[in-house]
Amino acid sequence: MNEYEMVAFIVLMVMVTVMMTARWKYKYRDQSRIESSDAAANPRLESEVARLRDRVETLERIAVEKEDSLTRQIEQLRDR
Repeated sequence: MNEYEMVAFIVLMVMVTVMMTARWKYKYRDQSRIESSDAAANPRLESEVARLRDRVETLERIAVEKEDSLTRQIEQLRDR
């Protein structure tokens, strides 16, 4: 294999790779749009996400507060 054949082989491999990448992107481009629109359209999922966001906010607040306030809140919950 001389250097011209090697260059031609490398160019051919690059062309095949670019074509396969373009085909893959074209094939799966609409699928991501469908999945995102389905998630936004489902009210059950929206309510679940809102509930989980509230829980995360509460956990963040608890993690940031001092230890004594956390102990006080736990004791208040036990008294209920």
